Amino acid sequence: MIEDARVLREEFVPNDVVHRDGEVDALSAVLEPVVEGQPPESALLTGPSGAGKTTIAKFVVGRLRETALDVESIHVNCWQSYTRFKALYRILEGLGRTIDVHRQSTPHDELLDRLEAYDGPPVIVTLDEVDQLEDGHLIYDLYRLPAFAVVLITNDEEELLAGLDERVRSRLHTAQTIHFDRYDVDELTDIMADRVDHGLSADAVDFDQLRWIADAAAGDARVGLSILRSAARRADRDGADAIAASHIEAAIPEARQEVRSRALDALHKEQRKVFEILQKSDGLPPREVYDRYVAAVTDPRTKRTVRSWLQKLEQYNLVEADGSGPTRTYRVIAEE
Repeated sequence: MIEDARVLREEFVPNDVVHRDGEVDALSAVLEPVVEGQPPESALLTGPSGAGKTTIAKFVVGRLRETALDVESIHVNCWQSYTRFKALYRILEGLGRTIDVHRQSTPHDELLDRLEAYDGPPVIVTLDEVDQLEDGHLIYDLYRLPAFAVVLITNDEEELLAGLDERVRSRLHTAQTIHFDRYDVDELTDIMADRVDHGLSADAVDFDQLRWIADAAAGDARVGLSILRSAARRADRDGADAIAASHIEAAIPEARQEVRSRALDALHKEQRKVFEILQKSDGLPPREVYDRYVAAVTDPRTKRTVRSWLQKLEQYNLVEADGSGPTRTYRVIAEE
């Protein structure tokens, strides 16, 4: 039944995209000056998780590189490369300029000097989950370099801007903001139908089943593809020619847990500590979370940073928030 498993994975970038023509055109217009040898511009992609921001960024950049041979591209996942050093290192690594860089002893300034000395073709740097950066000055660093175009991806533009200093915020005002709305049921059904055409055998799943999956995913393409992938695996293990209702019923909670587990795995050590603090409580206000966090680590981050982590945990459905202002509390969402 599964003819090409890659197509059912969320990180797969299709040859064409569905229901994102406006966003594709907008991002292409921002980046296409590179093809003409003009200074590249920058873009800010915002919207909820699973709305296609990362896929569209990779799709547009990939298509641009097919048109212009003399363009480099580097995709930085700021969940993993969340410090200024790690992000700078990842960019230099993508340019093949880290041969004699020592992770433990090379200072930030030397990495930045190397970027400033770069004299190759234009580079498109995508900072995915950019709000996870501990130091927003990296954005300012890249904006100062004429050879680099910057694509920033975040769930919440206001939250991102609130965590940056005025100098970086003023730079971001020059970026073209492209907002992604959550997919509706029809759109997500079409997206999965396109994946099915390329990844599963004919008649493996019918249209009503895809709508059922899309509805269960609540507009999140990551969840929808995870449900579809899990249902197909179950049908394959059963030796079935097509996905049955029982496969989908079992796949829905399994897929949600898979997405949850991937989000947990992406947390770095200190974010995990904040999550564990909430796991051991029935709900805590941010100030109490921060006090317990400070007591548990040797080099605590700022209150502002920990508050941003709480909001990110909420965006990824790992925790939920009740109330607002001083009465706001966070608690871990129970596993299905």
